[in-house]
Amino acid sequence: MNTALQAVILSGGAGTRLWPFSREACPKQFLNLTGDKTLFQETVTRISTLPATHPDTAIEILPPLVVCNEMHRFLVAEQLRRLGIEGGGILLEPVARNTAPALTLAALSVQADGLDPVLIVLPSDHYVRDVASFQACLLDAVRWASQGCLVTLGITPDRPETGFGYIQCGPSLGGQARTVLGFTEKPDAETATRYLADGEYLWNSGIFVLKASTWLEQISRYRPDIHLACTEASTHGQRDGDFIRIDQPAFTRCPADSIDYAVMEKLGHAAATGAGRAVVLPLDVGWSDLGSWPTLGEINPADEHGNVAVGDVYTRDTRDSLLYAQSRFLATVGLDHLIVIETPDAVLVAHKDKAQDVRFITEHLRHSARSEHLYHTRVHRPWGDFESIDRGSRYQVKRLTLHPGSSLSLQMHHHRAEHWIVVKGTARVTRGDDSFLVTENESTYIPVGVTHRLENPGTIPLEIIEVQSGSYLGEDDIVRFEDPYNRQPFSC
Repeated sequence: MNTALQAVILSGGAGTRLWPFSREACPKQFLNLTGDKTLFQETVTRISTLPATHPDTAIEILPPLVVCNEMHRFLVAEQLRRLGIEGGGILLEPVARNTAPALTLAALSVQADGLDPVLIVLPSDHYVRDVASFQACLLDAVRWASQGCLVTLGITPDRPETGFGYIQCGPSLGGQARTVLGFTEKPDAETATRYLADGEYLWNSGIFVLKASTWLEQISRYRPDIHLACTEASTHGQRDGDFIRIDQPAFTRCPADSIDYAVMEKLGHAAATGAGRAVVLPLDVGWSDLGSWPTLGEINPADEHGNVAVGDVYTRDTRDSLLYAQSRFLATVGLDHLIVIETPDAVLVAHKDKAQDVRFITEHLRHSARSEHLYHTRVHRPWGDFESIDRGSRYQVKRLTLHPGSSLSLQMHHHRAEHWIVVKGTARVTRGDDSFLVTENESTYIPVGVTHRLENPGTIPLEIIEVQSGSYLGEDDIVRFEDPYNRQPFSC
């Protein structure tokens, strides 16, 4: 028997508890936190490298389908391109409605293409140490899913953790498989301790394996309101290259719910009558959701004093601390059980026991109309990226890097002029009715109100220094006339 597999990568999280590394415009799943690849790329790779055969079936691995929000669409596209993956889709959620609607949209999209594969539903920001064992467990889950079961993977707990949800396991179905009896959201410490001692509970990983048709059948049975809203949103959506845009008004009316509670728990309750098909497989592979700074520290080697130090760090009389330096020399003296995270524009100092409260910093920044919760100093764009170097009341200096063959939109600014100096590569500049080349060590000037475009016609990245001057320097002072990326006239 041949079985088609398709990863559905859920990539909607903001990772606020890993601030200042994780920002809303570039959250933790798109960062290199554990190796050469980003967490998102590692997630995709774990599926794309699944063994091609299994004792019961031959495997066909389809290109992944990613569900993300509008802000991250070009990050997703670029990271897939760097993996050499083409032919999948990027489904854009106009608003967040939790995982059940996201999976429903994905299943509807797959069926619209005339397919009914086994979907492997994965958060995009998890770490797995033992990839081979993880893949073996997934293939076991595929066997159950091919029989019409809805399968989830539960993490074998090693401590009474209050930061995770729990899965209650029921009777054995043979091998490692158990029925699902219920889900519990993050419990208090006493309840978590009892769950660990009981031995019948697993951490909820948020990983599911099921056929597209099976999910649609069950979501229409247990949550017909979600199924109806997603069907309407998909029917009135449209394809924009690799992007699948659904109808915003219809999806906005969709209720929010998780896969766990919308369907899986209800199937677990039905198991008592023999009607349930929710299955859980235990997973013990060195998994982490990297949900806070201490969890990131746990997967990195510590020195003889229990410190994890990454970057240009010097320690003296410091113990059991997590120390990251991105851009400057970081020195600590006489610290114990602290987190110190240095980035070009922000520094975090926190006690390890208060790591979950880091999210309150991002709330403060958002309510204070600041930008440190939203952007890094380096901001990604579909054509490359820009990095802020210096800024004053009426000027700003940036370093722009354009991918080979890419270009900015044809645009105009109402409030600022720009001076471009090429430091690497060759630029093609459109300024008003003129078009000309600017090479290394040459510059050009764009006055206020003049239509212009910057392009990289070469085969190497183009790097320029941009000096902006004017009364207003915000990123929203952009009027687009032509854009190869189909962005809105005033959007970033």
